Amino acid sequence: MKKFFVLVITILIPSASAADMIIGGETVYVVEKGDSIELIGSKLGVNRKNIIRDNNIDIKKPLKIGQELRVTTRKIVPQIVDNGIIINIPDRMLYFFKKGRLERAFPVGLGMPSWRGMTRWRTPVGRFTVINKQKNPTWYVPESMQRKMEMEGKPVMTIVPPGPDNPLGRYTIKTSIPGIVIHETIWPTSVYQFRSHGCIRVLPENMEKFFEEGEINTPGELIYKPVKVAISDGRVFLEVHRDIYGKVKDLRNEAKNLIEKLGVVDKVDWNKVDTIVKEKSGIAEALTL
Repeated sequence: MKKFFVLVITILIPSASAADMIIGGETVYVVEKGDSIELIGSKLGVNRKNIIRDNNIDIKKPLKIGQELRVTTRKIVPQIVDNGIIINIPDRMLYFFKKGRLERAFPVGLGMPSWRGMTRWRTPVGRFTVINKQKNPTWYVPESMQRKMEMEGKPVMTIVPPGPDNPLGRYTIKTSIPGIVIHETIWPTSVYQFRSHGCIRVLPENMEKFFEEGEINTPGELIYKPVKVAISDGRVFLEVHRDIYGKVKDLRNEAKNLIEKLGVVDKVDWNKVDTIVKEKSGIAEALTL
């Protein structure tokens, strides 16, 4: 039996707003050789704790090849554009649009919130353009990372040639934001995590396809929305992530404001709102009374 993913639930239309588009759903993942809970989470864009909870997994026991896991991958698309790339930092997802339709959505790894008290490697927000694409790149190690290697007591590298030890992998897409590159990673379990030095890490199977489809001059934007609300088939959905960079003072108040803007205050279960905000599962959950 093969794994399958993703179930598209709702509407993809050029004039849609984010309140009209939800992707993913309830699916089954079949464990493959080499899988771990962390790697499965990286593949599907699901928090490790969700997989453990929903499948009553004993983390002291290894997963078995062929084991079937129930996984919910439902997410609200945070912003819709006619053409381009949207990366929502708390969401750790990249959304790629062409002609107003969502072509691809996949998990990414992003910048660490802090390291020894420094926050310099957080992924920035802002608009960008794809300015270059490269296969089998050479990595010219930034001076800041050379200093970090020295502080960690590791060998200091200045240039890493193409090959299996190159952190940039086989494919890079350079953005107009200085130092920010979308690239394949040789560390798969760092995807859907905050472990990079600001760049956007992508699993090999996703980067291969995205590299071919993404074109130079493609516009994009890095956004920061830990709370998302949507309406689908008359139901209200709420999705909450950790405020990893501490940009939103009150997640519950943010959810309240978004619900009020949609004019559905009287249609939601506010106890569910409180539960979802507390859990921060990263999954879009129904709120409708």
